[in-house]
Amino acid sequence: MTIKENQQKIVEEFAFLEDWEQKYEYLISLGKALKDLPGNKKTEENLIKGCQSKVWIDAEFRDGKLYFDADSDGILPKGIVALLVSIYSGHSTQEILDSDFDFISEIGLQEFLSPSRANGLMAMTKQIKFYAVAYQLNHYGL
Repeated sequence: MTIKENQQKIVEEFAFLEDWEQKYEYLISLGKALKDLPGNKKTEENLIKGCQSKVWIDAEFRDGKLYFDADSDGILPKGIVALLVSIYSGHSTQEILDSDFDFISEIGLQEFLSPSRANGLMAMTKQIKFYAVAYQLNHYGL
């Protein structure tokens, strides 16, 4: 599936959830399903700045695609980062760079989050784009 298709799937899944309590539970379940990041990947370099909780995102470039692993010490941020990993992991750097984060508005996630958590979400999305730029520059020697 493309990133756009992944995003649309998430929008449709959120549309079936009746209220924010159900959406919150859905995010928590995504977080619980996310495999824990090994301790050696929970580094200062992988720590997302601007998050209320500790959130780590690690990236690996292989076979022309970028793969993300993530973790958090907070139950809701772990669900949010799991959502992002499910959408962006396994895609080319160019596809990630060409994508947008409009689906976040479509599902109303920013309105649901406190201002500090919304800032953390934006920091996570920026880190994903940063990894795509860095690996693209490194891989293609740009």
